[in-house]
Amino acid sequence: MAAPIIQTHQLSKTYTGAGRDLKALDNLTLDVQTGEIFGYLGPNGAGKTTTIRLLLDLIRPTQGRAAVFGLDIQKHSVEIHRRIGFLPGELNLWKNRTAAQVIYYIASLRGDIKPQLKESQKLAEELKFDASKKIRDFSTGNKRKLGLILAMMHRPELLILDEPTSGLDPLMQQTFNQMMRDIRAEGRTVFLSSHQLTEVQAICDRVAILRDGQLQAVQSVDHMMKAGFRYVDLQFREAVPPMWQERLESIGAQDVVIADHMAHFKLRGDFDPVLRVVTNGYLVNIDVRDPSLEEVFLTFYGAAESTTQKEAVR
Repeated sequence: MAAPIIQTHQLSKTYTGAGRDLKALDNLTLDVQTGEIFGYLGPNGAGKTTTIRLLLDLIRPTQGRAAVFGLDIQKHSVEIHRRIGFLPGELNLWKNRTAAQVIYYIASLRGDIKPQLKESQKLAEELKFDASKKIRDFSTGNKRKLGLILAMMHRPELLILDEPTSGLDPLMQQTFNQMMRDIRAEGRTVFLSSHQLTEVQAICDRVAILRDGQLQAVQSVDHMMKAGFRYVDLQFREAVPPMWQERLESIGAQDVVIADHMAHFKLRGDFDPVLRVVTNGYLVNIDVRDPSLEEVFLTFYGAAESTTQKEAVR
């Protein structure tokens, strides 16, 4: 099996100031495999951007180590930078220059300009991007498109993208998703930090969840979607007795809500104990639903598992 394209071991970063220490990243041990789209999830302040800045040697770790392409991130940062494409969370460019001028300048810094310009034109067509305008006239979404072009036009082995679809409309998000799948099909790798959980669910092979600088889980998206619990709605002909909440909780049901003719709860394990508990009621309908990735994500933060609370992690 090929060596991981990104590998960290107990990577940590602590900021010191104002008389206290802030641990932004705490003993991160993580592998990203060549040829996969890897999702890196967590709310603001979880440590995602700190991780990316460490991998790029923009900041130095307090402890631990990391390698990209098998190369030490500090000793070989210049070589690593040549082989990656990077899109930061906030992209600041020359406001009075046109996008075409910026593209040409970045291509000239890398060398071998013509292939990059040709690739940039192809990417601009896919993203429906007008490179003739000045940066100051661009919307947030168009600045993001330009950032993607700059990151991808030299066809890097590894893309490191921090919130890449922020500001893109839904149609462009679909275009972005397909571009990432095409990159994976070519054997290249994408490391993608995102709050857009539906996007991650659609394109990522594996997902890591970060909380308060600590790694909570690394799983395939398919495995994560099989989270070990289901949502259950039971509809009865008669009003549900309030005492049934305690009965359902006694067999392990969680977050039980009784309202009129409905009983809603989260269930782990077999369904038979539920049927035994409600045997005295006339059951009209049973609705069983697997959790979405958003709801699985929220369980790692002790939040109410409701799609109405998505904004709690943004």
